[in-house]
Formats: sequence, structure tokens, C-alpha cells
Amino acid sequence: MKKTIVFACLFTAFVIGCKTNIGDAKKLNIVFEPKSNSAVSGTATFVEQNGKVTFVATLAGLKPGIHAIHIHEKSDCSAADGSSAGGHWNPTFKNHGKWGVGDYHKGDIGNFTADENGNGTITLTTDEWCIGCGDATKDILGKGLIVHQGADDFTTQPSGNAGARVACSAIIK
Repeated sequence: MKKTIVFACLFTAFVIGCKTNIGDAKKLNIVFEPKSNSAVSGTATFVEQNGKVTFVATLAGLKPGIHAIHIHEKSDCSAADGSSAGGHWNPTFKNHGKWGVGDYHKGDIGNFTADENGNGTITLTTDEWCIGCGDATKDILGKGLIVHQGADDFTTQPSGNAGARVACSAIIK
């Protein structure tokens, strides 16, 4: 009986898809909405396990080439141009830069490439984020996730000169 219930719960979670906590793992799935008159769509997943968060974003409808993706200050995607999400999430007050090299914002995820069909994926694993831990310097809940029209130059302050915001998602449960 106990095995049947466990199997039924796991099967339901697999088929439906949702935020789950298995052991010490936390999983959060979010959906992008197009901004700045783009046709960009996609999803992102954050999984926290053993003190690390793995982030995977999969996008479609982009112009082929390099695009930046950042975590922004607010989980507000209401503005047509995505500006309601605020600036880059920077709880440690560092200069903008390239993730893992010198100074960088906690929201400076980086660049990824969209193929000739406008599809792209990016993955990052870090111990510098958490999902709902309450630590203001690590907690990604309540933030926004923004995809930009162009590449982050990793130099221009405070945002990397990556162009228009073409997709937005709130990082919320």
C-alpha cells in the first residue's frame, strides 16, 4: 500500500509538472512572456539541491545570434518593454561584469546563442543563489528574469549594453 501511494505521487508530479520538494531539492518552473513587440517564448527551471541551484532556460522566437539573460530586481513584467522588472539584481553592490570573473552582479547570468531557427538554451549551476531561503544576498524569489535583444559586453555599467528586453518572467512560486 505504501509503495503504491509513493508511486502515485511521483507519477502525478511527473505528469503534471509543478514546484516540488524531494528530499532537500526545490524546483521552480517559470514561463517567459514576450516584451518589446518580440515573439520570444520559453521556460526556465531552477532546481536547488545540496546547496547549489541549477538554472536552465530554453527560449524560442529569438533573432539568431548572441543574447544576454539576467536576473532583475523585481518580479514585475507588466511594462510592455519589461522595464518594470527594474535593473539587474545586485544585492552585494558589485560592478556589472562576467559571471565568475572579477566583479559581477548576482543577476549577471551571461550570454547564450540562438541558432538559425531562433532557439537557444543556457545552463548555470551556482552556490550563490537559493530558492526561498530568505537570505537577501542569495534568494532569487521575487526577482525577474529578463532576456535581452543583444549580447552583454560585460563592461558597460550598470547593465552590459545588451539592448531591448525581449522576454520577461517573474521568479515566483
